[in-house]
Amino acid sequence: MSFTDWLFSDLERPESAHSRGDTSQHPWWRVMCLTGVDYFSTLGYQSGIAFLAAGVLSPVATLVLVLVTLFAALPVYKRVAAASPYGQGSIAMLEKLFPGWSGKAFVLVLLGFATTDFVITMTLSAADAAAHFVHNPYTPHALRNQMAVTLFLLAILGAIFLKGFKDAINIAVILVGIYLTLNLIVSVVCFFHVLQEPRLLLDWRRAVFTQHGSLLSIIGLSCLLFPRLALGLSGFETGVAVMPLIEAEDLDVRIRNTRRLLATAAIIMSVFLMATSIITTLLIPVAYFKEGERANGRAMAYLAHHYLGNGFGAVYDVSTILILAFAGASAMAGLLNLIPRYLPGFGMAPEWARASRPLVLVFMTIAFTVTHLFHANVDAQGGAYATGVLVLITSASCAVTLIARNLLSRVLLGLVSLIFIYTTLVNIYERPEGLKISCMFIFAMVFMSLVSRAFRSTELRITGVELDAEAQALLAESPNQTIRLMAWNPRDAHGKDREQIKAKLCELHGLSDEAAIYFIEVERGDTSEFTECLCLQGYREGTNRVLHARSATVANSIAALLIYLKRTTGCIPHVYFHWTEVNPVINVIRFIFLGEGDTAPLTHEVLRRAIKDPAERPSVHVS
Repeated sequence: MSFTDWLFSDLERPESAHSRGDTSQHPWWRVMCLTGVDYFSTLGYQSGIAFLAAGVLSPVATLVLVLVTLFAALPVYKRVAAASPYGQGSIAMLEKLFPGWSGKAFVLVLLGFATTDFVITMTLSAADAAAHFVHNPYTPHALRNQMAVTLFLLAILGAIFLKGFKDAINIAVILVGIYLTLNLIVSVVCFFHVLQEPRLLLDWRRAVFTQHGSLLSIIGLSCLLFPRLALGLSGFETGVAVMPLIEAEDLDVRIRNTRRLLATAAIIMSVFLMATSIITTLLIPVAYFKEGERANGRAMAYLAHHYLGNGFGAVYDVSTILILAFAGASAMAGLLNLIPRYLPGFGMAPEWARASRPLVLVFMTIAFTVTHLFHANVDAQGGAYATGVLVLITSASCAVTLIARNLLSRVLLGLVSLIFIYTTLVNIYERPEGLKISCMFIFAMVFMSLVSRAFRSTELRITGVELDAEAQALLAESPNQTIRLMAWNPRDAHGKDREQIKAKLCELHGLSDEAAIYFIEVERGDTSEFTECLCLQGYREGTNRVLHARSATVANSIAALLIYLKRTTGCIPHVYFHWTEVNPVINVIRFIFLGEGDTAPLTHEVLRRAIKDPAERPSVHVS
């Protein structure tokens, strides 16, 4: 097998790509572990980032995060699960709410933010895993290079996906079980030390009120600081995306089990977020959180080493490195599921974007670049990560608000949407690097989408041809005859006489009165759609036989009909057009974005690409 064959070995055609999927299903708690490698792994760095953002207010600000998680994000995603039982998520919901090009534009923008979320998940997780490795006391001094270790971990991740990644859920269950158990042990031991030294709580309380005054100001400031901690909300979109893997007898049971998954994951995470924020704030000196210090990016690992010894701490480091590495794998799997689901089907990505390995190479190149830009620093990437997470949650909350059925639900969900809109805007204002990265992804996607749409516009985009009973009856009147189609614009030709046009056609091309002439009229449909099935209706207008269709693109539809007629009749059909009086450049733009233009040459080009042998190709005439 050549390198090219290996690289594109899993490339599938559009008709099979949508039907393909992982048919294996698992109990909801096992699937929760698959989302947990992304969600729970943030415990490795969340408490450190929270302290850097909020200082001694970290536990109070984390409490705000927990309340938002349980009473805002969780209700929103329970509704998202009900609205997208096949794991489409909030992006697909907004696409349905805004059909046409506006929906496609929404998808492109959200894909940019989702790509930011997943790419930063890979780079941040690898950087934090590298931090745990570099600061482990058993690590040789020669290997303590944060950048090199981060790039090495990313390279391993890419190599795994190039080879093929299987059995993810079984690995996830083991990693999540071990990791949560170790965090529970560290938390219990640390709380025991806090109880043994009551002065720690008194010192913390004194510091909080000394620095921030009254209880009201403490609560208010914690609410204002909450956006800086928002990366602790990362597990919900992934939880919905894995719905098809949940074992269930029907969709209602799957939705119920998904809601159980989301609630259980949110409760577990909330308990650990509160516990880790309290013990890290009370037990770790402030100076140790600074960049390059022993607790930076690894606060819980520091406590594990300090209170349970370097042996246990090393085990904790290994567990953290593995789950963070697997979080990167979860993010890569999310990208490989998300991009092929939308862009190639929109005509906004080359056909090779359906293959996994080329996409892996693209995303690994991006991950390496982002790692260099952020110097493999965990804290520096927190804003970008939070931006991607928050935009997706905000889009989900807005989507469920728009589809809510009663006024009370809309009001309550609208308030939730305002919370997330505020949080997103504050995060972008304070840490604009996330928006900058997302804008680069969005610009790249829009540019590549337009280029791809232009190059793929003359593909045979019709997946099938279906005729109603009348259309079948009309075509049956000309058995074993050469079918001749006359293109008829249903909008511009209302005032024209079909008989007169047909007489001119017969005279110009020397056709007899018995020629099997049919008028084909294609009404423009949703021009943002790239592929569709062509449905034809037949009717008579006087003595004329008319085939009518509604389609996103006129030229591709006529070409598909010609190919269908050649296959069913065994004769090469002909189609006749009139030249248009429009600038050719404008015609090309109209064709790409509006599905119409100078139809004759475009129909010929579609046929030329679809049928290589000119002798077997339907004939196109222009006069």
